[in-house]
Amino acid sequence: MSVYLSKPAVICALASDAEQLWQKVTHPSQDALKEVRTPSGNTLYAARVDSSNFSHSSARIDMHISRMQSASLLQIEKEIEEAKQIFGADRVAVCVGSCDNASECSVSAWKTYLSTGAFPNNYTLEMQSADYVASLVAEQFELKGPALAFSTACSSSACALIKASQLIRSGLCDAVVAGGVDIASDTTLSGFGSLDALAQKKTNPFSKNREGITLGDASVFFVLSNKPLLQSLPVVLSGYGESADAFHMTSPDPSGLGAESAMKKALEHAHLNASDISYINLHGTGTVFNDAMEAKAVERIFGSNSVACSSTKSLTGHTLGAAAALEAAVCYETLVHNRNAKEAVFPAQVWDKEYDSTLPQLALVDSEHLQKTNKRVRHVMSNSFAFGGSNASLIFSLEESV
Repeated sequence: MSVYLSKPAVICALASDAEQLWQKVTHPSQDALKEVRTPSGNTLYAARVDSSNFSHSSARIDMHISRMQSASLLQIEKEIEEAKQIFGADRVAVCVGSCDNASECSVSAWKTYLSTGAFPNNYTLEMQSADYVASLVAEQFELKGPALAFSTACSSSACALIKASQLIRSGLCDAVVAGGVDIASDTTLSGFGSLDALAQKKTNPFSKNREGITLGDASVFFVLSNKPLLQSLPVVLSGYGESADAFHMTSPDPSGLGAESAMKKALEHAHLNASDISYINLHGTGTVFNDAMEAKAVERIFGSNSVACSSTKSLTGHTLGAAAALEAAVCYETLVHNRNAKEAVFPAQVWDKEYDSTLPQLALVDSEHLQKTNKRVRHVMSNSFAFGGSNASLIFSLEESV
């Protein structure tokens, strides 16, 4: 059974819709990464979305993350309503990945409590629950199928997309609104800062000078369905693979075996060979450990310098629970825009172009190395390798070649 994807709904610091996202990742700059001051007084970079761009949410829980989520979902409102009309609201599920769990509200509420002895009137514990990101989608569109939330750090929305596909393939539902939403809140910045995982300058994936992550905001959603919706292009989630490092609470297994396993499983699930993949959207966080292990894993499967790849986190920031969905949108646009192209163009990254010579060589796409090819682009991969070793790889394909 094929699982089709609608066009993506996209809001992030780099772009306000999917078409703009494509233009930005093929004409790369790091303008979306702005200086911010952390609660501890340090200055670093983050790719935050201006909250003044959104009206107050009609949801029960009104805050920056829910406003951004609601605004992005309006981009695919027609597709959601079409799925309800075709399949019935009880056959449409929700799967959402997120990590922040409304810390923006909980921190503010506790500050008020400590100074006044009482929480704000509009504050409820539900704001801190992991499931609110899914329940708000179900409520916004009156969807009656299962509503599931996933919080596996950086692979959260990859897990959401995988579960959405499994729900459809199993026959438990016919369509799923799936994706991810997350923000670079002060709590998140403080947490990553305590791990010395944040870059003081803008993130610099796979460089010998890389020093860490730049965080960002994003909300990205699709409608997945067992048949294409009326205005959909033939893009399918053709394969996926998951694995666990079982190695460390935060650091990846330096061997890259967990990442390698996820990619191999995705290829097997899609019934593809490594040579069928035209482009890989790398996890590429810009940390010393992630980039090293990912380069090893990619080289073992695809060979050295053999497949076009890039880390678009250098443009969008690392949007945590939303990252996999955002990079799925990049992959979707890569397939759509290269569908009838005589010369394919791939998403690029921004970095200092000083490759770490201790790593296996990757064919990184950047402003000087656009990796254009006359080969037809029919299959692309996206990697998400999370804290705690929760690994996921997704393969997206044009159905005519599946």
